[in-house]
Amino acid sequence: MSRSGTSAPLSTSRLFFLSTIISAGLAGSPAFASNDTLGNSTRCGGGSVCVEGVILPVWKPENPAFADRLARATVYFVGLAYMFLGVSIIADRFMASIEVITSQERRITIKKADGEKVTTTVRVWNETVSNLTLMALGSSAPEILLSVVEVCGHNFDAGELGPNTIVGSAAFNMFVIIGFCVSVIPEGETRKVKHLRVFFVTAAWSVFAYIWLYLILAVFSPGVVEIWEGLVTLFFFPICVGFAYAADRRLLFYKYMRKRYRAGKQKGMIIETEGEPELPSKVDIEMDGRMLAADREESEFDFKEPDEEEARREVACILKELKQKHPEKDMEQLTELANYQVLTLQQKSRAFYRCQATRIMTGAGNVLKKHAADQAKRAARHDICSEVSVNDFSTKVFFDPCTYQCLENCGTVALNVVRRGGDPTSAISVDYRTEDGTANAGSDYRFTEGTIVFVAGETEKELRIDIIDDDIFEEDEHFLVHLSNVKVISEGAGWDGLKANHQDPLASLGLPCSATVTIFDDDHAGIFTFENPVLTVSESIGVMEARVVRTSGARGVVAVPYKTTEGTAKGGGEDFEDTHGVLEFENDEIFKTIQINIIDDEEYEKNKNFFLEIGEPQLLEMSERKAVLLQEVGGFVKTGRDVYRKVQGRDHPAPSAIFSIADEGGEEVLTKKEKEERRIAEMGRPMLGEHIKLEVVIEESYEFKSTVDKLLKKTNLALVIGTNSWREQFVEAITVSSGGDDDDECGEEKLPSCFDYVMHFLTVFWKLLFALVPPTDYFNGWACFVVSISVIGLLTAFIGDLASHFGCTVGLKDSVTAVVFVALGTSVPDTFASKVAAIQDQYADASIGNVTGSNAVNVFLGIGVAWSIAAVYHYSKGQQFKVDPGTLAFSVTLFTIFAFICIAVLLYRRRPEIGGELGGPRVPKILTTCLFFSLWLMYIVFSSLEAYCHVKGF
Repeated sequence: MSRSGTSAPLSTSRLFFLSTIISAGLAGSPAFASNDTLGNSTRCGGGSVCVEGVILPVWKPENPAFADRLARATVYFVGLAYMFLGVSIIADRFMASIEVITSQERRITIKKADGEKVTTTVRVWNETVSNLTLMALGSSAPEILLSVVEVCGHNFDAGELGPNTIVGSAAFNMFVIIGFCVSVIPEGETRKVKHLRVFFVTAAWSVFAYIWLYLILAVFSPGVVEIWEGLVTLFFFPICVGFAYAADRRLLFYKYMRKRYRAGKQKGMIIETEGEPELPSKVDIEMDGRMLAADREESEFDFKEPDEEEARREVACILKELKQKHPEKDMEQLTELANYQVLTLQQKSRAFYRCQATRIMTGAGNVLKKHAADQAKRAARHDICSEVSVNDFSTKVFFDPCTYQCLENCGTVALNVVRRGGDPTSAISVDYRTEDGTANAGSDYRFTEGTIVFVAGETEKELRIDIIDDDIFEEDEHFLVHLSNVKVISEGAGWDGLKANHQDPLASLGLPCSATVTIFDDDHAGIFTFENPVLTVSESIGVMEARVVRTSGARGVVAVPYKTTEGTAKGGGEDFEDTHGVLEFENDEIFKTIQINIIDDEEYEKNKNFFLEIGEPQLLEMSERKAVLLQEVGGFVKTGRDVYRKVQGRDHPAPSAIFSIADEGGEEVLTKKEKEERRIAEMGRPMLGEHIKLEVVIEESYEFKSTVDKLLKKTNLALVIGTNSWREQFVEAITVSSGGDDDDECGEEKLPSCFDYVMHFLTVFWKLLFALVPPTDYFNGWACFVVSISVIGLLTAFIGDLASHFGCTVGLKDSVTAVVFVALGTSVPDTFASKVAAIQDQYADASIGNVTGSNAVNVFLGIGVAWSIAAVYHYSKGQQFKVDPGTLAFSVTLFTIFAFICIAVLLYRRRPEIGGELGGPRVPKILTTCLFFSLWLMYIVFSSLEAYCHVKGF
């Protein structure tokens, strides 16, 4: 972890300790009078009165001795801290369900103007809408529910704990979290807000929310909250979301501004970006068989350029870099590292960062590293299992291989029959029989049939078939050999018992159960050709082999020249290495291979070609008489008795050894016999066959492409933090994992530290308890969502009671307890989530933009829901819902003034000399952090001073 990452939390703890001392010092004597607002609120003077909690009663007796008071305060404080841990862990489950819900996707078919249809993936939830609704609700759920529970649990009377926690949490978010994020950016780096329009909207609404709160407290109806005020506060929430959505989608006046679309990194996800020219607007979107829109501006879905190549190229680039950096690692290990890096670089949501921070804090480990390691282990287990044949209990008998070639002068051809699987100690018999193809039994081969017996432990057998030679020119011919009637030989049955045995289901024919034998004629020099006109190879093959076959004869030594020529693939070591040479076929040799080096540049999709050509074959060795008949009379060396070899360019014989064969016949007319001899000799010349030019197509490596595709499918972050079974949740609950270092690029899991073990054992009760929450895979995350938010509501009721009783015990007002202790406790997970987001994300939206959105949602939902319910209830009773504006209005005013300063500083930091809202040069970074922390301290101090009448409020 970087220095900034370790020093900042220490500063936060010091600030917390200092604020506690200040608040306790300002409290003075605990003997104060109570005011009209419910809770442990006290005016200047009088006695402190502790009230019953929603769940927890007051600890009797109410006025204990100092030692008992200290013990009670310790119990309350420890209980409060432990409840905060519980809320953090259930909030982790809550945020995981939100990530799953907002990650729901659907496939759409985009019909372009030219009629081409492209299928791509879009998210059901708009990113801005999800951030301001479910994401903000997830991070602010404790504060919102605390306000609602406090009002509903105390006869719908106003309390100070819930509203002041909302304002105190907003102050902590705005000043401490943003200041913290400014400081943790690595030296020399900056982070800017990308979606500036959305940030302006949420920042304006976050400030307006607290101005509105002041207006309904101290201006419209001082000390009374009317129904319309509560409902309007609540209705501001969807209005805020609508404005942010309009800014994000460039609706209303925004649609006249310029925009473009790009492909995301996750499974071809398509994302809108800013500041570039528009795409053609005439695009039809077809989904589920119906046309959604003929014009993009009218479509309810985002049309984005369905270009998934960018994501694939990035994944392929990461995989190539890792292969170069770690050549000693196998593909499984490289896949694990690549999966971790792809997930690390992928843009993440607020929910993911919150889950990541919570799990690291509680000893559950780095979710990215655990996911990458688990995927690699699962793939390894799958590979091992796939090696085990499903037919291990059944013996299969088959040919291996199933094709054979031989010359007609070979005498016999040997075929290999194997047995696989089943019981190796049993004896197996199988019948075989030849069948004519183009070759005929009796003239080309001998008809053969019989039985092969595999004794115990024997896995391979050889059967031989006689080949008949002749001196007649003929085409290459083939015949078939079939296996049949597999039997298991009973113990003691012997050869005589074969026919008495029935076919056993534990032994059967495998594939291939037929073999093809091709007989090459040896009475001709041969026809030379490639086996196929096109050969497709993977770029990862290294060295490709192209086979040149010799058919219709194999007599004599023949030279065949070859060379490569470029197509779309380039030679010279770019795509392949240029190759040329001469193949020399010996007598009776029926094939040769040409080797060409293929360059592997690991492109995701590659389709390039080059060509390999063979030239005119030439007979190298012949008798003197044949040389005369073929008119090959010059450039020979003698290699044997009446055997002459044509000198080639690569041969270097002594000049004296080279001679010419004189044509004794001269120009005289050939006799009829000599003409026939010449015709036969010409017929025996080697010649080219059908495929003399081979097209070699270089494609991407199947393994490489498959690995990239698998990585793309695994980059859905909902799969990383979500769960699919209760078993998985309980295993995670009892497992200690290392939080690790987020900057560690290897992605390998490390051993848990002492801190990991301590935090795990502190939280293992909560982990096991909340493992009972439905997995996120159930009902697309909604089951987990409903149960989690219900549990958060229950825990916040305990937190409200413990905080109130703690403040009463030590002599602190609820308003002070709320802004110092409760706001801090509910915001610590968000602090570390924002820290992780600030460091890992390339933009500042996840760490800054979500803070402003959460602050607005806190008021609109936390205050709007609670006060609307209370106002309606009191109206039904013929009463007014009274709220003391004093401390709350003062805190709201103070926060609003400081928030303007904070936002102004953030905007100023976008200037080129600093470069962004977060990070930047060392001096501005330190000054910004100190300023924001000072604003929070001043907020705490002045709010506490006003609460104890040292500063005049409203």
